[in-house]
Amino acid sequence: MLEFTEYTKIFISLFAILDPIGIIPVIILFTAGMTASQRNRNGRIASLAVFLILLAALLIGESLLAFFGISIHSLGLAGGILLMVMAFKMLNGNVHQLTPETSGLSADDSRSVLAIVPLSTPLLAGPGSISTVILNAHKATEITHYLSMSLIIALLSLSVWLTFLAAPWVERRMGTLGIDIFTRLMGLILAAIAVEFVASGMRGLFPALG
Repeated sequence: MLEFTEYTKIFISLFAILDPIGIIPVIILFTAGMTASQRNRNGRIASLAVFLILLAALLIGESLLAFFGISIHSLGLAGGILLMVMAFKMLNGNVHQLTPETSGLSADDSRSVLAIVPLSTPLLAGPGSISTVILNAHKATEITHYLSMSLIIALLSLSVWLTFLAAPWVERRMGTLGIDIFTRLMGLILAAIAVEFVASGMRGLFPALG
């Protein structure tokens, strides 16, 4: 088992990578028009998805990627493409429009799907956080180490849920026009993040590009 300070550093680094506070504007856009119960439901789904994704990365992440022959760089490239699709919708002001693939689902079910992809992954639990968890998983082999890492992941998931609860408070102070303007600004920023995901993935897959 590592020292307490080491686990503190791991938590801080993962919190910075997930950046649940910085993603509040995206959550506002995602939850616009939802009732309080719908928002809470999707907040629980998103936080649970983050927990399960990072826990899977902790326990079987490296083996799972090796089994499918997938590198972390390929995961980053795929995540960047998903984020770019969402960014285009935000730039057009129709981020909540259902795609044909989800048209057979109810509105609640469609939003629940979107709470997992792309909100929970790759936007929150993306290649950066997954690879960080995988790397830190091998720093010790005791059961207490894995329990400590699981606690860190649980705290990160809790922070995601708290972010959903804080989003309405921020939304009330922005207004409809502010949300509409912010939709397009965040779409541009999200597009830039997507480009970074793609560029990082391409450099990893093709070192000559670096």
